[in-house]
Amino acid sequence: MPAPYAADPAHTRGRLYKPSASPTRSEFQRDRDRIIHSTAFRRLQHKTQVFLHHEGHHYRTRLTHTLEVSQIARSIARALHLNEDLAEAVALAHDLGHTPFGHAGERVMATKMAPWGGFDHNIQALRVVTLIENRYAEHDGLNLTWETLEGILKHNGPVVGDGLSLHGQDIAIALREIVASADLEPGTYASLEAQAAAIADDIAYNAHDIDDAARAGLISIGDLSALPLVGPIAGEVLDMWPEAERGRQIHEVQRRLITRLIENVIAESAEAIIAAAPANADAVRAMGRFLIGFSPDVVDAEVELKQFLFAKVYRHPLVMTPVKVGEGVVSRLFDRYMEEGDMPGRWGMAFGAARSDAARARVVCDFIAGMTDPFALDEYARLFDERPDFR
Repeated sequence: MPAPYAADPAHTRGRLYKPSASPTRSEFQRDRDRIIHSTAFRRLQHKTQVFLHHEGHHYRTRLTHTLEVSQIARSIARALHLNEDLAEAVALAHDLGHTPFGHAGERVMATKMAPWGGFDHNIQALRVVTLIENRYAEHDGLNLTWETLEGILKHNGPVVGDGLSLHGQDIAIALREIVASADLEPGTYASLEAQAAAIADDIAYNAHDIDDAARAGLISIGDLSALPLVGPIAGEVLDMWPEAERGRQIHEVQRRLITRLIENVIAESAEAIIAAAPANADAVRAMGRFLIGFSPDVVDAEVELKQFLFAKVYRHPLVMTPVKVGEGVVSRLFDRYMEEGDMPGRWGMAFGAARSDAARARVVCDFIAGMTDPFALDEYARLFDERPDFR
């Protein structure tokens, strides 16, 4: 049974457009279902996580990563007596704003959009679910509840600081077009369900990036031995199965790492919630700090793991070479569309109707951000009559 501090779908702050009643689903379950059935969600199947699409079908994509985050978020929410459906909805939507070619594409978009309000994938995810998805007859967007929109925006914490910007995107400008049933309160913390989705994201990518990097031959299980938290797990696995195939050994490390991180979050967060004693979900928002998190020693260990992955994986030549190519594709597409406006369908029409460079740039940004890796390459071939070589 959900705790008093869990989000209550029966007392949601509502949707922008009043939907018909559902006798079988709660409001947060409806949000989850709308996200799963959206076009943007399906496109995640062909968007890069770390290893680009051409490198093989066994590496994580944005979709498989999202599903892993969703499963972990539900596990944490269940143990802490939160609303599992809201945690799942936020987890499923958290990467809907990502560009093709992973963070490489995001960096290019942030640079290109700097003169016109900037770019951040969380804000872009909000644009997707409130403006860009156009499947419903009565309205644009998915018409999600306030709580899910809040979670998409603030799962990593408040987004209003001294600079009023998020990764270069002006929040005040960005939120003008994102209309919810009530103020999303960007200066407060989000629900515990959204916090669970955020830490599930960290757990998922730390663990699966080890798995994918080992599959790609960039690291070995021995490389993990000196790391806190992961090193002892690797030692256990080698002691128990010294003759096992490398893939089996790495999988054992990965799944044990996920389990221990989840257990750590649950234990640490349960204590924090008891100490804070929030009376309801609004009290959580007013707390002024995260209540869902790792213990201090695991925080330190996770920092060291991220540094290891950055040095050994994310900056490895086998990763960086195709990343640079992806950056070039996104950059040239942006410049060409801004010059010519030769985008298909409603995007070309919207570009033609835009009355300022800023408005035209935002149309181009929305179009490119929604692309899958293969579609971006198809557009590149259409416009430039060539195919980039990622190898």
